[in-house]
Amino acid sequence: MITDSAGRAVAFALAPGQAHELPYAAPLLARLPGVPLWVVADRGYSSHAFREHIWNLGARPAIPPKRNEAPVTCPNWVYNNRNRVERLWGRLKEWRAVATRYEKTAVSFLGVLHLATAIDWLKR
Repeated sequence: MITDSAGRAVAFALAPGQAHELPYAAPLLARLPGVPLWVVADRGYSSHAFREHIWNLGARPAIPPKRNEAPVTCPNWVYNNRNRVERLWGRLKEWRAVATRYEKTAVSFLGVLHLATAIDWLKR
């Protein structure tokens, strides 16, 4: 999921439970309306190729390195804003259908996510 600076959902994609989300991150960045100043992500998105993709977009990555990688610059004052995505997921999980993945098919679950994020946009 990608959020704006206010913590509202801009774009999201549904990945299979056993798959990593990194392959879905670059197409999500392409769905942004403009070029962000910073792209903030957690350690799970730490890869040289993804950082290069972010630099090529004209943004700056704020992704801490994995423990077995060489240190890279990740300003704490930017990385502290990553909690906006976590807070968004907390708000979305107030919906029982989102929290428990009540819907069985991916299409119907995406419909619930679209509805929940649209209502979140209206509330904020």
